[in-house]
Amino acid sequence: MTRVLVVEDDPQLVRALVLNLQARQYRVDAAADGASGIRLAVARWPDVVVLDLGLPDMDGVEVIEALRGWTRVPILVLSARDASGEKVAALDAGADDYITKPFSMDELLARLRAAVRRKEAAPLASETAVVETDAFTVDLLAKKATRGGQDIRLTPTEWHLLEILVTNPGRLVTQKQLLHEVWGAYHGSRTNYLRVYMAQLRRKLEADPSRPRHLITEPGMGYRFEP
Repeated sequence: MTRVLVVEDDPQLVRALVLNLQARQYRVDAAADGASGIRLAVARWPDVVVLDLGLPDMDGVEVIEALRGWTRVPILVLSARDASGEKVAALDAGADDYITKPFSMDELLARLRAAVRRKEAAPLASETAVVETDAFTVDLLAKKATRGGQDIRLTPTEWHLLEILVTNPGRLVTQKQLLHEVWGAYHGSRTNYLRVYMAQLRRKLEADPSRPRHLITEPGMGYRFEP
């Protein structure tokens, strides 16, 4: 049975989340502040964490950073903060998804199910490190991409971007993360680099580059690979 840790200081919202999750056969632990949430995560090893950013004792981003020091558990941020910068900060710290309050319970449950599916999916083994979509195939071992059975020539930079995205399926990878990984720490504001190279990747790989199905832009935030 999937275990969910809810870290939220609004008792009414906690009650609603617990009731809805338990009704769907999730085990639920709840903490009203960041320190308690971290302690529960260590003690209970949840499968998913649902985390508010506005906690009474510490900022939710600090909780994310503390958890990321030792676990890759999926973290779904649930927050009234809707500014793009707030979302990017949480995602850069290691959150997997961001849901803005007020929210639909159905949407939250759907995103939670998606996070559980991604966690339960077996990591790509070295002998099966092939990612397939209806438009193209990526062989991570051979470091090549094919489309319609034909090899696609990618530059080292294009390959690096593609590799990062396809090894994080369904997860939003922020602009800052991509720039840091591909171009280094001193290029964190060069978002034009990403626009150019992502456009090139789409032209080479997507069936309809103007309406991509797999290499998705999250405006102002980053990019997501959808298999």
